[in-house]
Amino acid sequence: MQALSPDAGPVDTRPHEEDIEGDDEDEDLDETLLERLWGLTEMFPDTLRSAAEVSAQHSLSIAKKLYSFSRAALWVGSTSFMILVLPVVFETERLQLEQQQLQQQRQILLGPNAGMSGGMPGMMPPAPGKL
Repeated sequence: MQALSPDAGPVDTRPHEEDIEGDDEDEDLDETLLERLWGLTEMFPDTLRSAAEVSAQHSLSIAKKLYSFSRAALWVGSTSFMILVLPVVFETERLQLEQQQLQQQRQILLGPNAGMSGGMPGMMPPAPGKL
């Protein structure tokens, strides 16, 4: 009981360096990470290892099928967009360009206010408040 009392002073719980043997054994092992992981598989039962293998194979198969399907879906979607939508977009752009050119021609021939009023500036009737 005397050794555990506070009056006994600090207690040295760490063994001396001479007493420690076997620390050099860890440095001498020449196995790779793969070999260590393979060695760890032996601690699991065969049923668990085979279930994990089947699960990994099915996951890989599903990932491959999903990748293949997404490639096909992307191809169908992009080609359908190009065939069905892009001609409509190009045609509306062409029509807007033609309308803009007609408006510019009208502006050049009839003056800057021709685009807003739709006619010649001198031919407009007077405003209702200016008689």
